[in-house]
Order: sequence, then C-alpha cells, then structure tokens
Amino acid sequence: QVQLVESGGGSVQAGGSLRLSCAASGRTFSTLGWFRQAPGKERDFVAALKWTDSSTLYEDSVKGRFTIARDNAKNTVYLQMNSVKPEDPAVYYCATSRFYYSASRSFYDSWGQGTQVTVSS
Repeated sequence: QVQLVESGGGSVQAGGSLRLSCAASGRTFSTLGWFRQAPGKERDFVAALKWTDSSTLYEDSVKGRFTIARDNAKNTVYLQMNSVKPEDPAVYYCATSRFYYSASRSFYDSWGQGTQVTVSS
C-alpha cells in the first residue's frame, strides 16, 4: 500500500494560483495522479505523472493552466494551479497506480484523503 497525504488546499480568487502537494510513502508505484470531485459529481481525472520518466497527462480543461511536477528528494508531487477558474473548485485527491500510466480512475489503487479547493470570484 502507498500512503498519500495531500496539502495546500484553500480558497483562491478566480484567476489566481494555488499549489497542492502530495507526499507519498510506502510501496513503489508507476504513476501518481490528481483527481477532483465537485459536490454531486463523479471523481474526475486532472493530471498524472509517470514515475519512471516524468511523462505527464492532463485533462483538456486544465492544459496550459495546471502543471504536475515532482520533487524527488521529498517524494512529493505538486499540482500547480494557475489561472484558476470558477469551475475548478472541488476536493482534490492524489492517487497512485501500481502498474499503469492512465487517466482512468479504475487503475488507481491508493488514495489520499483529499484537500478542498474553493474559488472566489
């Protein structure tokens, strides 16, 4: 099992920036991804980073605004959120996939507790 701890959530003005962190420990994994879930909606893919070569995937609506990156020394992955929009508020979760590099939620088997992001206009 992988232990994941998210932090960095909070309130941000529309157009502003926020950086989320996900500290990982435990078993090795292939990919670390970020997902988000707004009230009454499904948990959707946001971005993913492949651990072996740092390849990245992004959901279309966040391309050019969000960046997923890693800090090897801290075993931490960040989600830099820029140009935040009113449709971005949600609980953001990080998750790991043991074997797959994918945007599909079904391939992720360890999840953090989530961190709330709210957007004020």
